[in-house]
Amino acid sequence: MIYDWVYALIGFLVMLGVLTGIGINQPRGTSVKTWCYGYLIIAVTFDLLVVIALLNSVQHMWLTNLLLGLSAGAATSLAIHVAHHIREEGQDNEEAAKEKKQSIFGL
Repeated sequence: MIYDWVYALIGFLVMLGVLTGIGINQPRGTSVKTWCYGYLIIAVTFDLLVVIALLNSVQHMWLTNLLLGLSAGAATSLAIHVAHHIREEGQDNEEAAKEKKQSIFGL
């Protein structure tokens, strides 16, 4: 039972860390094209892991728990991304938004 939580927490931290590392709202040190390919690779890898977990759910219960954590990390990253856009929409002056220093999550 405790291992279920450990794998889920590891998955959450890995996904949040990877998405923060490549940039949730804008590329970090790469072109937009490379950034988009990074997100595409993450999505395809995630899909493959889900198929493996579903086909062998009894044998790979640890993978199912890891995927739950990865899903939570991806959902949290998406929430940060959306919050960033909500904040941008609420600002009156776009120039003030560009000059303002952003945190690591872009908020």
